Amino acid sequence: MIWNWQRPEWPEFTWNPDLLRRAEEQFLLGGGMFAGAFAHLGPEDKDQLVIEALSTEALTTSEIEGEMLDRGSVQSLIRKQLGLADDRRRVKPAEQGIAEMTVDLYRSFAAPLSDETLFAWHRMVTNGRRDIRNIGSYRTHTEPMQVVSGALHNPKVHYEAPPSAKVPGEMQRFIAWFNRTGPDGSNPLPALTRAGIAHFYFECIHPFEDGNGRIGRAIAEKALAQGLSHPPLTALAMTMLARRKAYYEALERNNTETDLTDWLRWFAGVSIEAQRRTTALIEFLLDKTRLLDRLKGELNARQEKALLRVLREGPEGFKGGLSAGNYITITGTSAPTATRDLADLVEKGALIRSGERRYARYRANIELSPVKSVEIDAQGRVTQD
Repeated sequence: MIWNWQRPEWPEFTWNPDLLRRAEEQFLLGGGMFAGAFAHLGPEDKDQLVIEALSTEALTTSEIEGEMLDRGSVQSLIRKQLGLADDRRRVKPAEQGIAEMTVDLYRSFAAPLSDETLFAWHRMVTNGRRDIRNIGSYRTHTEPMQVVSGALHNPKVHYEAPPSAKVPGEMQRFIAWFNRTGPDGSNPLPALTRAGIAHFYFECIHPFEDGNGRIGRAIAEKALAQGLSHPPLTALAMTMLARRKAYYEALERNNTETDLTDWLRWFAGVSIEAQRRTTALIEFLLDKTRLLDRLKGELNARQEKALLRVLREGPEGFKGGLSAGNYITITGTSAPTATRDLADLVEKGALIRSGERRYARYRANIELSPVKSVEIDAQGRVTQD
């Protein structure tokens, strides 16, 4: 098997820009729509959007790698990192690290990429690890860096990265390429094209012992954010998690070639879908404000507290829906009062009920806009499934 980095043209990637032109236009248009909608949010809703978007990315980029983190802990850490109130809960090192990296990316997206940035991110994503030789530096081990699956006695090798001795030189070339192709660089590339190549290029080098996937997706978000000139709030990792099998297959299909047209088509579709997911979150927050304005003065203190708590969970609300038990816990009231309050919230159009009696569940009366899967077809058309 000859890997792409073993080909004489490496790393001179090729692609068909004509097939990406409409996708690039849609992404820039979507970025403008996002900026316009974001400007209409109040300060509290802007904070909620940032917390929701950053925590979702932190959680899902970790889940892609099989690491399940606590949402409340990650959100608390991100709030603290951003200078907002936090509940001072105890957290695991992995949650601390991914929250720090996500906020650092959010704050410094416009800065050039450097070894120091990547080393800092690596220390964050490997926080608390004791099984890694090189933390905050590129790998140095002599054994092959392979992506494998299957049984230990008969593994399937999906990819083998350049040997460790080549990594410093490869990364010097990669970082120079990344900064040169930025909006203010000497050879700027369109946002989706640059972000897709950057992610693929970095993953091919696989410069760290562990954490390459999370850092590689952060690099892609940095490139997208630079292309739009606003902080990275695109739900890229969340969308990749929803398509995890296809994500790995798309990477693997291209790891022996330097023509990235197919990979970039796949990546462009995912990025546009991710952008639409974040825009849908803004629409939810605007609808939330309209709902609260309509109900102003009509709710008692208990109802208002519970409704705000539901809305703070974002578009998905409580997992499985708000129950009477949840309402009692939130408000500290009795079961009969909870039943009356909930029925009144439904009558006033604040909540929608599904199920009956002890199976009754409630969600905010906000119609969510479904986000469909986006694909770039062989003619370069942006399609939805």
